[in-house]
Amino acid sequence: MLAYNTGVYKVKTSSSLGKLLLVKVEKDPYLFLPEDEWYCSKIEVTTPENEEIVFPCYRWLSRGEVAELRGGKGVTFMKEEYPLLLNHRKEELKYKRNSYHWAFIDDGLLHISHFKDVFELLAEVRLSMSELEHTHKIITLGLEMEGLAEPGTKWNRIEDIKNIFQLKKTNMSEYVSEHWKEDDFFGFQFLNGTNPNVIKRCSILPLNFPVTDEMVKPFLETGTTLKQEMKEGNIFLCDQKIMDGIPTRQKDGNPLYVAAGLCLFYKNPEGKLLPIAIQLYQQPSEQNPIFLPSDLETDWLLAKLFFRSSDLIQHQILHHLMHTHYLAEVFTVATLRCFPTIHPLYKLLIPHFRFTLHVNILVRRLLLSPGGALSESSLGVEGLTELMRRDLSQMSYRSLCLPENIKERGLESIPNFYYRDDGLKLWKCLNGFAKSMVEYFYSSDSDVIKDIELQDWINEIFTHGFLEHDYLGFPSCVNTIEEVTKFITMVIFRVSVQHAAVNNGQYDYNSWAPNGSLLLCTPPPATKGQSSMQTFLETLPDVDDSVNFMLTARILSEKCTDVFLLGEFQEEHFDEPRPKEIIKALQVDLHYLREEIAARNSQLEIPYTYLNPEGQLAQAKTIQESSYVPQYLNREPTKPV
Repeated sequence: MLAYNTGVYKVKTSSSLGKLLLVKVEKDPYLFLPEDEWYCSKIEVTTPENEEIVFPCYRWLSRGEVAELRGGKGVTFMKEEYPLLLNHRKEELKYKRNSYHWAFIDDGLLHISHFKDVFELLAEVRLSMSELEHTHKIITLGLEMEGLAEPGTKWNRIEDIKNIFQLKKTNMSEYVSEHWKEDDFFGFQFLNGTNPNVIKRCSILPLNFPVTDEMVKPFLETGTTLKQEMKEGNIFLCDQKIMDGIPTRQKDGNPLYVAAGLCLFYKNPEGKLLPIAIQLYQQPSEQNPIFLPSDLETDWLLAKLFFRSSDLIQHQILHHLMHTHYLAEVFTVATLRCFPTIHPLYKLLIPHFRFTLHVNILVRRLLLSPGGALSESSLGVEGLTELMRRDLSQMSYRSLCLPENIKERGLESIPNFYYRDDGLKLWKCLNGFAKSMVEYFYSSDSDVIKDIELQDWINEIFTHGFLEHDYLGFPSCVNTIEEVTKFITMVIFRVSVQHAAVNNGQYDYNSWAPNGSLLLCTPPPATKGQSSMQTFLETLPDVDDSVNFMLTARILSEKCTDVFLLGEFQEEHFDEPRPKEIIKALQVDLHYLREEIAARNSQLEIPYTYLNPEGQLAQAKTIQESSYVPQYLNREPTKPV
């Protein structure tokens, strides 16, 4: 284990320093000891004239490296007063653009950082050794659990699946294992599970989903009709057409299966959301029946299993990986390339991007490589790549902004939608925070237009994140304070709040294989009345695959040890009183919100905790999301991390 020492060092001078513009820091090498790195947090200067200036550093220093630090007050490009500082700004950006480059994953996919290995990263964006050691403990336990299963063994009874929960159980994971068959719990998950992003209000049935009044009449309130319930806003739809036609991979010479289905939901007078019809493929036919709650129990369970499994694949590869992790990487690289450290938006954004590049490199190397959980899904890497390509071609700016997203999906009034309730309140908090910061540093819309670094940042995100798809509403430039505020809010929300919503409940909801799995072994039922519980068990992944997916869900959900919560800024990038007041105001808002959420949850049978700022909503990505590979942890780093 590496040891770290901390210290405070004082240097005194009685001579006038003049106008202090820069502080240079250099680490001298030891004479006889091996080279190491020093981490410098900040330098505080009190001049002989009693002027107090803080120079943030927050980086690792190695032998012979000179760090030139600016004072803590944020300065935009057009407000630089000294040629020396303007030149310093340009040289810093030149260095950053030479250090961080864009790379391509595949045609039609957003771009990523050029780093292929975590050891290529600059030290300050690598994970800490304490996190790696913590992850190693989780992995060790995981390897013990892997030994529970022989490859190729099938489940004989549903009850046997509970055996793999003995080493890790949560209140919610146990609740899922007891209530997974229930229709109201199935519907609840589309509002408050790990993927609350796909359901929408239905006012007109799709032509390829020929549900009739006669089919669903037994599941509606007495005396009403499907048309009437749609008119009153009580019918909702989840359509998986994005999955249609994507080929699956083979396992042991046999094809795997996914649905591309449609599910109709009914909000009953009690406020419960119930599935009332499921079609598992897009084109209706005699071999693609519409399944109903009144069908044979195992037929209905299979229909829900296939629909949930496709939803789980979309959740993991789109709404989790691409919409939070990969977008966070785009935001991070653009921020590092386009903003010098003195820029106020750099100071505002950089705390929210901790470890993003490190984590995403590991995701690609480990979860998407052979044997990784995502590559072992029914779609495999090729299918998942096609799914991401399709999604990016239709992703809109509005869909990434929660208030507009909720409105477009017609979900403003559906009850018991705690993701919406908490998310909108957090959006409001972050929007007020961003608005106050932007208005402090930009006195007019003209200041926004003239900030070439800001315009470069927006354009790089538009180009490398959204592939210049202007038809989807993403800005390539910004012209007003309001536009900057909205975009900054979206960025911070996506990498913190939205990530927590789709990540933190994965073990709770997705570790129980009968509730949905990334891999299914038999085709969806083509006729009714032919299934049995044996059919259901044969459809589930083998025991070893089930254990692997369960372990992945646990590792993805595991909390960091080196983490700070939304609103907590461990590094003091701002030195001005007003930004500090704005940060304090955000913290107060989040404090009251966490009390409000805790009070509500105390009255719920199923508490929704994932967006509670108290202990759940973190600014850093969870390291365990991508570290489940002992070979990586056994490698010796070339530098201390």
